[in-house]
Amino acid sequence: MTTIMPIYGTRPEAIKMAPIVAGLLAAPDLECVITVTGQHREMLDQVNHLFGIVPDHDLNIIRPRQTLNGVLTRTIEGLDTLFDQTVPDAVVVQGDTTTSVAGAIAAFHRGIRVIHAEAGLRSFDLFSPFPEEANRRMTSQIASLHLAPTATSRENLLREAVRPEDICVTGNTVIDALLEVVQKQVPFSDPALEQLGRSDRRLVLVTTHRRENQGEAMRGVGRALARLARTYPDVDFVLPVHKNPVVREAILPQLQGLEHVIVTEPLAYGEFTRLLSMATLVLTDSGGVQEEAPSLGKPVLVMRENTERPEAVAAGTVRLIGTDEDRVYTEVQTLLDDADAHHAMATAVNPYGDGRAGERTVAAIRHLFGLGDRLPDFTG
Repeated sequence: MTTIMPIYGTRPEAIKMAPIVAGLLAAPDLECVITVTGQHREMLDQVNHLFGIVPDHDLNIIRPRQTLNGVLTRTIEGLDTLFDQTVPDAVVVQGDTTTSVAGAIAAFHRGIRVIHAEAGLRSFDLFSPFPEEANRRMTSQIASLHLAPTATSRENLLREAVRPEDICVTGNTVIDALLEVVQKQVPFSDPALEQLGRSDRRLVLVTTHRRENQGEAMRGVGRALARLARTYPDVDFVLPVHKNPVVREAILPQLQGLEHVIVTEPLAYGEFTRLLSMATLVLTDSGGVQEEAPSLGKPVLVMRENTERPEAVAAGTVRLIGTDEDRVYTEVQTLLDDADAHHAMATAVNPYGDGRAGERTVAAIRHLFGLGDRLPDFTG
C-alpha cells in the first residue's frame, strides 16, 4: 500500500491539512502516517482535537523564544531519525512555514517525493513576508507535485518552469475546514466574547503577528487601534493576541485601560471562526485570514505592503494598507462610516475555494502513484 506522510507543525498548517488528512484516511489504497513537529504546541493540539486528528508521530520541537534556525535544524534532525524507522512513499507539506520547508528538505535528502499543498503563492519580495516567501520558493524547487490553490498560483509556478503536468489547481483547503467548523457555532471560553455574541454592536477583529511588523510598526498599529477605540465607543475591538512575547510587548501597552478593546489569549480555531462570522470587518497581517474572511463576506484590511494572495485584492474583498498609523486609522474609519464602501467589499466574490479542495488533493496524490484519475481543476 502507498504510504503518505502529512507533516505539519503550526496552527495554520493544521487547519489546512485537516481536510487532506481526512481524505487520506478515507482512501482505501493509501496509508496515512500523520507527523507533527510541534512548531506551535497548544494551538496545534487544539486544531487536531477539533478535527479528531491523532498524530502517529510528534517531534515536539518547540522551545522558548525559538529561532528560525533552531526550528529548521530540530525538524530536519527529528524527521531524519523518523525516516530510519518509517519510510513513506511521499510526504505532504503545507504552505510556507519553517516546518514545511524543513519537511521538504528532510524528505528530499532521503529520496522521498515531496507533495506541496498551497503551492505557487508569491509576493515577489524575498523578505516580505519573512521567512515565508523564501520557504515556499525553496519548497517549489524540490516538490514532485504542486497543489496550487488558484489559477494565479499555477501561473506563478509555470513562470518558474514547473511542468504543467506536475501542477493541480485544487482550491484552498482552508475553505473546506472553515465551512465545516463555522456550522458548529463553538461556544466561547471567554465570557466577554460570549457576551459579545449576544450583542448587536459592531465588531472589528484584529490579528497581528508578522515578523516584519514587529517593533515600531506594531506599536504604531497599537496606537491606531487606541485612537479608533476612543473615536468609536459604539464599536468593540477584539484582539486575540499571539503568544510571541515580542508581539505582546509591542502592542499591548498601547491598549491598556481601553473599555471597548477586548484582548484575549489565542482562540481555538472553532472559537475564532465563530468570532470571524460575527465581525463587521477584519484588520490583519495574517495570510490565512485573507482567504477565510471573504468566504464569510467580511471586508479585510491587510497590514502589509504586499501579499502572496492577490486574487482577493483583485476581487475587491481585501485591501492592502500597510502599517502606517494614520493609514490604519483612516482605512478602518472609512469602512465603519461608509456603508457603501463596506458593502462593496463584503459582497465581492471569494476566489479561494468551493469546499472540495481536500477531495481534489487526494485525487491528485492517487494519480501521482497511478491509482486513479485527477478531478477537474478548481476554476474559482
